[in-house]
Amino acid sequence: MKTRLLAKAVGLALMATTATATMAQQQPPLSDKPIRLVFGFAPGGSGDLAARLLAEVASKELGQRVVVENKTGANGMIAAEMIARGPTDGTSILYCTTGNTTIITELPGTKLAVNPATDLVAVGQMLRSTFGLVVGKDSKFKTTQDIIDAARANPGKVTYASPGVGSVQHLSGELLAQKTGTKMTHVPYRGSQAAIQDLASGQTDFSITNLGDTIPHIRQGTLRLISLGDPLGKRFFPDAPMISDVVPGFETYAWFGLCGPVGLPAAVIKRWEQALKAAVEDPEVSRRLLDNGMVPAYTDAATLTKTMQENRKTFRAVIEAAGIKAE
Repeated sequence: MKTRLLAKAVGLALMATTATATMAQQQPPLSDKPIRLVFGFAPGGSGDLAARLLAEVASKELGQRVVVENKTGANGMIAAEMIARGPTDGTSILYCTTGNTTIITELPGTKLAVNPATDLVAVGQMLRSTFGLVVGKDSKFKTTQDIIDAARANPGKVTYASPGVGSVQHLSGELLAQKTGTKMTHVPYRGSQAAIQDLASGQTDFSITNLGDTIPHIRQGTLRLISLGDPLGKRFFPDAPMISDVVPGFETYAWFGLCGPVGLPAAVIKRWEQALKAAVEDPEVSRRLLDNGMVPAYTDAATLTKTMQENRKTFRAVIEAAGIKAE
């Protein structure tokens, strides 16, 4: 009898200990206010998909529903301004990108209502949008060196497409020209799909662009991948050569993550870091990101801050050397 009572007491004690540990891991809701995850571009793209996947996980991590709000306009700066001028309690957070936090601050002629370099803080990175050099299926170019040789032999004749002036794609093409001492002609479009369509039909020679937009075309055979601009692209094409194989030091990609207003408390940043990390480590989220050409790649606020500073330095040098200005 005493043995049974002792066993029962031990069992109850263990249950109590487990319950206490579980409660210790649980955190209160971030706020009693609605939580908005603001994305500065239209619904339906790969960035929007990633934001919605994050919102699902963050709702559980933060203890209340997180709603994605698409606030389009001014290359994502309408959304950035909303967050920069908004509350500092973490209930309004920006799903930010390379373009609307690092390039836009370095592009002469850009009128900024807020400056992302001084009015926003990094919270963490969720993923990398890895880039590759692609050509049309009937292109005469087979390698990166072919393109470089053609550009050297015929200055200004080789063309590269991008979704617009000041885009990562534009600056990636310009970076290739600068690193190889060649002159290539930039052909800007209004959006990625228009650029890809003309590339596929042979209207332009190449593009260094995100694999998320081009993988379906590569698989269908309307585009050919020549080389990768980011080592993480090996997740999709393990046998593809790197641009850096022939252009040492060349690397290009875009990232997506979270930014908040200046004054965001460290404790709030920590909660959002935990939500980002949980999303990246979720197998279903990871699978869906990879299916859409994006590589899960979590970094904390301090690391993203450093990435943004490095991006601005790199893009500033490219922009100044080429004399690029906002249109």
